Order: sequence, then C-alpha cells, then structure tokens
Amino acid sequence: MLFAFSVAPTTTEDATASMSEAVAEAVRVVRASGLPHETTSMFTTIEGDWDEVMPVIRAATDAVLAVSPRVSLVLKADLRPGRSGELRGKVDRVEHRLQHGLAADPGGGTTDGDDDEVVAS
Repeated sequence: MLFAFSVAPTTTEDATASMSEAVAEAVRVVRASGLPHETTSMFTTIEGDWDEVMPVIRAATDAVLAVSPRVSLVLKADLRPGRSGELRGKVDRVEHRLQHGLAADPGGGTTDGDDDEVVAS
C-alpha cells in the first residue's frame, strides 16, 4: 500500500515563509523508519502496511508540531493489499507505456487490465 502525505507548519518564524526546516524534520522521521519512500517537491510517499506507515506519518507530523503550534496534514492512500514494490512499479508501468506507445482502452482503463492512476510529473 502506498501512502502519500504532505505535512507543513501553517506558521513559520522565517521571514521568507520557508518551511524547509520543519519539513526536513518530518523527512528525517520517514528516512529513519526504514520503509521504502520517496520525497518530491510536494509529497512524501511511503510504502507499507497500515500498521507500519501510520505511526511514521504521526511521528513526522509530531516533528513538525514541535516547531509550529499549528500544522496542516494532507494524506492520500492507494490501498492494494498484497502488492509490494509499487513505489516504483506504478511509475515503471507508465514509463513502459510511454516508451512503447501502448494506449489505454476507450473505457479509461488500460489494455492489460492494469488500473493504475496516471499522474503527470
């Protein structure tokens, strides 16, 4: 299962309104978890089961709360029990389609029954 989240302070003492210090603390928590993860400019995605991932997201949120009295958390999950390696697998399947000119079926799915969400990056 994949869990993408964004956690950020709603206030900052930085005159430029930079949130990087607080966000870095959250990312440190994720990296220390040992779970597969990827951080992009807007979200961090972690792969694992509910019981593995939710404490990490909470600890990351707590790390940001330690530097700000109010925090915003956005969470999105792709719940597909029994699958693993999807942190790269979903992207790899889209890249494969792009490289080989494979098209989606008219119904919005793909011709091989794969129902992955496509996200522009």
